[in-house]
Amino acid sequence: MADGGSVTTEVETGGSTGFWAPGSHILWRYRENAGPRFHIARPVTVVRDDEELLAVWLAPGTECVKPVLTDGTAIHLEPLRTRYTKPRTVARGRWFGTGVLKLARPGEPWSVWLFWEPGWRFKNWYVNLEEPLARWAGGVDSEDHFLDISVHPDRSWHWRDEDEFAQARRDGLVDERLAARVRRAGESAVEVIRAWGPPFRDGWQNWRPDPSWAVPSLPEDWDRTPARLSS
Repeated sequence: MADGGSVTTEVETGGSTGFWAPGSHILWRYRENAGPRFHIARPVTVVRDDEELLAVWLAPGTECVKPVLTDGTAIHLEPLRTRYTKPRTVARGRWFGTGVLKLARPGEPWSVWLFWEPGWRFKNWYVNLEEPLARWAGGVDSEDHFLDISVHPDRSWHWRDEDEFAQARRDGLVDERLAARVRRAGESAVEVIRAWGPPFRDGWQNWRPDPSWAVPSLPEDWDRTPARLSS
């Protein structure tokens, strides 16, 4: 297990790719769309990691990196028509509100996030369409694909951010081939939701973090280029 104040720098168990032990601290990162740089980095604590699932906990108050406009404006406050064309930089900030449990199956082009209201009242699942996670010694990397799905406790669901997906296509961040791939991934996710397959049926909404876990710290080299292990 990593110590309470640092991110794990190597995979801690054996095998050709290795798995992180529960309680290890790793980075969950996203590259900018149509660019090489990382613009999102979130230190997380490993809940489970094996050949079937990576589950991590993003604790409240975690210091993270997020994209902002160069004048400091939050991305979501910029009108959609110029949101993806204005120059950007990154800023450090704290994850506010309740924590998030993130679940990802190897090779799957989405991850599933669980949100709670204060007091651990379960709110919803959130299917984040993205590149399959690429593992490296210090964590996992992906690229967000704009389009998402909300899934509610009553098993109802709806698409999210279709306007952002359309704008990203207009602005050249998503070409026709990628758009088709993202739509196929979304439809595959919907099939899992309708069948109430994993992870929705697995009871993760009843999970709670170990109270002894420390909040991971954000390393200075959060944007380092890693040596790849596997996808």
